[in-house]
Amino acid sequence: MPMPAEYQQAAERFDAFLGDVRDACEFGSRHQAYTTAQAVFQAFRRRLSLADAIRFAGVLPGLIRALFVAEWNPDEARREFAPRDELIDEVRELRRLHNFSPDGAIAHVAWALWRNVDSAALANVLRILPPGASEFWQTDPMGESERRAAEWRALGAAQSASETATGRLGRW
Repeated sequence: MPMPAEYQQAAERFDAFLGDVRDACEFGSRHQAYTTAQAVFQAFRRRLSLADAIRFAGVLPGLIRALFVAEWNPDEARREFAPRDELIDEVRELRRLHNFSPDGAIAHVAWALWRNVDSAALANVLRILPPGASEFWQTDPMGESERRAAEWRALGAAQSASETATGRLGRW
């Protein structure tokens, strides 16, 4: 049997996910996106039983799944879902001195996740998880993450074109 496409394309899918997080959060690098995504996953994971966390992980592509389970302490006390501002404070605790997660970090990571997973499978698993799980993964209702990402990408493309043009002029 050939290696499944999920594993053959794992790096590209993970890179696309982190790129979406980076752009929605208006970060300068995927390093910042990585910390934010990992922190959001940890905040969510702390609210699930082991069985529910495995169910959720099962619908994630390979490397996104790996990020979800990275640095997992299965003995950590389970927490209840909380208001969004409390969850954001928790997200900002991971690598506190190097964490630049914006106020909308959870919604931005949610937007990136929905773009990079099988949305039907994700919706199905969220329906069977505890109350609060579906709300956690809601994106912003006004499409703020998508708008921010598009503007950030356009700015990056314009800046790249400007740098290329400046580089060409500098050679003259």
